[in-house]
Amino acid sequence: MFKALGRKWSERFEFGIFTIPVLICIAVAFYIPFAMTIGYSLTEWNGISKNPTFVGLDNFKQIFSGDANFANAAWFTVKYSVLYIALVNVIAILLAVILDMGLKATTWLRTAFFVPYILSLVIVGFIWKFIFMQGFESLSASLGWGIFDLSWLGEPGLAFVSILGVSIWQSVGFYMVIYIAGLQSVPDDLKEAATVDGAGPVRRFFSITLPLLAPSITISVFMALTNSIKVFDVILSLTGGGPGGTTYSVAYDIYRDTFQNNLYGYGTAKALILFVAVLVITVVQLTLFKRKEVEA
Repeated sequence: MFKALGRKWSERFEFGIFTIPVLICIAVAFYIPFAMTIGYSLTEWNGISKNPTFVGLDNFKQIFSGDANFANAAWFTVKYSVLYIALVNVIAILLAVILDMGLKATTWLRTAFFVPYILSLVIVGFIWKFIFMQGFESLSASLGWGIFDLSWLGEPGLAFVSILGVSIWQSVGFYMVIYIAGLQSVPDDLKEAATVDGAGPVRRFFSITLPLLAPSITISVFMALTNSIKVFDVILSLTGGGPGGTTYSVAYDIYRDTFQNNLYGYGTAKALILFVAVLVITVVQLTLFKRKEVEA
């Protein structure tokens, strides 16, 4: 009896040796900062003073009642997220289907589409900023096309299109790889049976291939959703929030309030709202798409 009891405590001790350091690291990296975030969101603090002023829920009341910048940034983020998720996934599926046909240059094309994803969005933003400002001017002088004379970063609508286009160009290769992996898992027997039954390429795609891509679609939409809601890098390097603050995202608005205006308590409250929004939206999205997977 005592031997069995000793073995039990020995197993618990070994379990604790391996798990307690991990739990401590998780607490230090996530739970403690998250608790501090909640605390700072209830204060008025400039990031310098030792004693932040407790204001309760005043920061949240001001955000939801009188902060026009946050409302505009939220609307920009919603528009950007919806268009980004739809376009990047549609384009990625089309590219994956084309590259899964066994073309001779498939390997090179996959590499070409994936390479931009390796680059940082900050670097990509600066590269495209040079292209929009200098490259398009040279192309306009050479070709005489009016589209290159447009102020792609100086007008609100065109600046939005520029941010969206650059983001899709940089990341579409990543989602394409996910869909290629999904296409390779589709059984050839089903495609052959559909062909024998007289189904054309379009019918085979929508009736067989697309339903069996449901797991890949769930992963890709989840990744696109979380990345689009938190968009920041490309805006910082490409437009800087301009023109006139029309391209502020929620993440960029948080950065501006916190690190430029020194409103650390107020910016932390916005960051907490963004965290809750991302959490709720992703949980709903995963729940709905998992149901679709089961139905498919």
